[in-house]
Amino acid sequence: MFEVKRLQINYKTLEEFQQFREFGLEELSMKEDLEANIVENDSESPFYGIYDNDLLVARMSLYKIDGKYDRYFQPAQDYYELWKLEVLPDYRDKNYGTALVNHAKSFGAPIKTNSRCRADQFWLKMNFTPVKYNPMRDRGENPYVWLPENVDLQD
Repeated sequence: MFEVKRLQINYKTLEEFQQFREFGLEELSMKEDLEANIVENDSESPFYGIYDNDLLVARMSLYKIDGKYDRYFQPAQDYYELWKLEVLPDYRDKNYGTALVNHAKSFGAPIKTNSRCRADQFWLKMNFTPVKYNPMRDRGENPYVWLPENVDLQD
């Protein structure tokens, strides 16, 4: 099994993120997110990763959303938005992405994400459900949600 670590908000992590930028699509780049957190001196990192030896090979950003902004779950509550998930090409199909998603699920709160890069099958495999598109709420996103027990979707 892989150990998921909360990543530090510092320049070493920023340097590690550089390896992903050259492989990933711009929409998956977390470099700007990390730079903004460094500037704000945010101590609560939303970034998680898995290392193989000393190499960061998989990462995700997971933001806690206050329940007052919940437009997905019933009852309305705090939830997580899994914003970006990426595994380096040479490490794909080795369950690193699955380990990161399972780590997010371990917090026990609902999770919302958006399918990017034609990853719909991955989210379905992870027991996420596509949400019926609502143009006022979703604004061009392709949302998927994971529901823990006793949580339903809003109408």
